[in-house]
Amino acid sequence: MRHGSIPGAHGRVRPLTLLGDPALHEPCREVTDFGGGLADLVEDLFATMYAANGVGLAANQIGEPLRVFVYDCPDDDDVRHLGHVVNPRLVETDGVVVRGPEGCLSLPGLEAGTERYDHAVVEGVTLTGEPIRIHGTGFFARCLQHECDHLEGRVYADRVQGWRHRRLMRQVARASWRR
Repeated sequence: MRHGSIPGAHGRVRPLTLLGDPALHEPCREVTDFGGGLADLVEDLFATMYAANGVGLAANQIGEPLRVFVYDCPDDDDVRHLGHVVNPRLVETDGVVVRGPEGCLSLPGLEAGTERYDHAVVEGVTLTGEPIRIHGTGFFARCLQHECDHLEGRVYADRVQGWRHRRLMRQVARASWRR
């Protein structure tokens, strides 16, 4: 991000990759080029996330199979967390497992009860290669786990089981964006 600017203000809104596209089930590549193209990608991710009213977005959701995601997400205490992570790794999950409603910009308009830990730690680097470590609790922990899943080639629907999974797949089949 550029110093002092609003994230996404200089980005362009890109089309979202929707469930059914094989790109969502392929693990993403490590970022090795930290040039201007990476800053542009992060700006585009923010612009697209905000345009779609999301709280997080991974690069493969806009057709870029790179290990990058952005977030603007509250935790359960309503503290806002805003940032990006390049080459993130989910290094810790613990606490209580909570089944809560989870949605995804790649499955627009749908959600399902999904189990996630209520604490997560992600390590990675910034646009400039500086190491970062992000702790998330509650809803923000859910967001961090969700975005890391995307970069491993998983969507939240892959974690939903039993009747919840069957119901979600029926909703996907009927969704207007699938036609």
